[in-house]
Amino acid sequence: MSQHQRQPWIVGVSGASGTPFAAAVLRGLLAAGESVDLVVSRASRLTLLDETGIAFRDGHWQEDLRSWLARGADGKPHTFDVDIEGVRHWAAGDLGAGPSSGSYPAKGMLIVPASTACVAGVALGLSKDLLQRAASVTLKERRKLVVAVRETPLNGQTLKHLVSLDEAGAVVLPASPAFYAGATHIQDLVDFVAGRVLDAAGVPHDLYRRWEGELGGGSRDSRG
Repeated sequence: MSQHQRQPWIVGVSGASGTPFAAAVLRGLLAAGESVDLVVSRASRLTLLDETGIAFRDGHWQEDLRSWLARGADGKPHTFDVDIEGVRHWAAGDLGAGPSSGSYPAKGMLIVPASTACVAGVALGLSKDLLQRAASVTLKERRKLVVAVRETPLNGQTLKHLVSLDEAGAVVLPASPAFYAGATHIQDLVDFVAGRVLDAAGVPHDLYRRWEGELGGGSRDSRG
């Protein structure tokens, strides 16, 4: 595919706990044949190191990304078959990067996980780094923005910021796993959240078993 035809999803990883969610989303996008532009914030590198033992380095990002995507939510190496050929990495401090401009041909942006600081920065339009700038561009260009906030409890100010993002057109998607899909491992719960992020983006996947209703016409609240 030539450069002018490439239209990636921008994936922003902020400093909140939940780097396995980001890894699962990246694996899902790549499995679906999507191109990805990856922005890993400075704060998220500390979280990634804590949660996986992997030090994400700009100069060795391909090697570090392969190690990250090969690691499951339990912190152990798994046999995920992932080809990162479709990934392009941008340094978080590079405000001259492609995703900082509305003319850059992106499909949209997924922030996974989104910290409350990241939520505030995007809601207020601070653009203090490439992640926040790319999110602001995504909103102004009326492209899909999915914000997978990962924090609990939420204070009033963060709730106001989330409402602002919703009103601006973003999809606010708390990283809340469901248990009806038959999860037996922590990876199943992570994949459920990642699958819901991809659902919001309109990207096909098979990360979780979907609810199809109960036999006999029964129903339960809060499905979907």
